[in-house]
Amino acid sequence: QVQLVESGGGLVQAGGSMRLSCAPAGSFLGFTHMTWYRQAPGKQQRELVASITHGGVSTYDDSVKDRFTIGFFDPENRAWLQMDSLQPADTGVYYCTIKGKEASHLPELDYWGQGIQVTVSS
Repeated sequence: QVQLVESGGGLVQAGGSMRLSCAPAGSFLGFTHMTWYRQAPGKQQRELVASITHGGVSTYDDSVKDRFTIGFFDPENRAWLQMDSLQPADTGVYYCTIKGKEASHLPELDYWGQGIQVTVSS
């Protein structure tokens, strides 16, 4: 199964911006949904941050609405998450998922990134 590679995390001050990116490491046919999740420190559950369909319909958690923007670059099946006006509460490990197919004869699966740390200092 192809792996998703995430990039762009790190440390930023409150009020700053950061952009996360995620793409399949190998051959990938296409996707129907891309989603970013966040796992806050000390919490076991991952919460949905933002999601987008291949048709461009996006949804956001209320806590990030008007601050985060999700998008994709179709030729690379690359997902990105632009995060502005970052707050310490945005700190966590961010995971991208892509629902899609590696090849036309294969089933549609949910592919997960390895997770990337985002730390927002106050």
